[in-house]
Amino acid sequence: MSTMIETSATDFDRILNGMLFSLLSWKQLADFWSKIDTRAGWYLYAIGETVPQAPAVPNEVADFIQRIDALLRKEHREDYCGIVYADNLDNPCLIKIYDPNNLGVSCGSSKNPPLPGWIMCNMPPSELQPKGVIPANRRRWWQAFLSQDNN
Repeated sequence: MSTMIETSATDFDRILNGMLFSLLSWKQLADFWSKIDTRAGWYLYAIGETVPQAPAVPNEVADFIQRIDALLRKEHREDYCGIVYADNLDNPCLIKIYDPNNLGVSCGSSKNPPLPGWIMCNMPPSELQPKGVIPANRRRWWQAFLSQDNN
C-alpha cells in the first residue's frame, strides 16, 4: 500500500504554474513594462543560473527590462510578442519571459512545455532545472547583464 505525501507548493511555484496572461502585441508589452514598479522588490532569475537570494535594486530592474525588451524585439522576429506572460497585467508579481530561441510550445498546450528563459517575481523563486543545456550565448548575455550592474 502506498501512502500519498501531501506537499504544499510555494507561492512562487503556485503562481508560476497557475493561470498567466500573455502579452500578445509589442505595444501591449511596451505598455506593460511602463507599469512595472522597479522598487517593488523584483527577483531577476535566469533559468539555469544561480537563484537570486535577494531582490534586485531598482536600477538593475530598469536595466533588465530595457535589455530583455531589446533582446526580445531583436530575436523574436514576429509582428507579435506572445512570449511574455504575467499573473496580472496591471499589477504583476510574476513575469515569465520565454527565450525566442527556445520556444517549443510555450503556450502550455504541450505535456512538456519548455521553461522560460527568465523570470521576474516579487517572491523568492524556486530553483528550476533546465531540460537541456543553456546556450553559451544566453549565459554570456546574463553574465554581461550581471557584470554591468556591478560596475
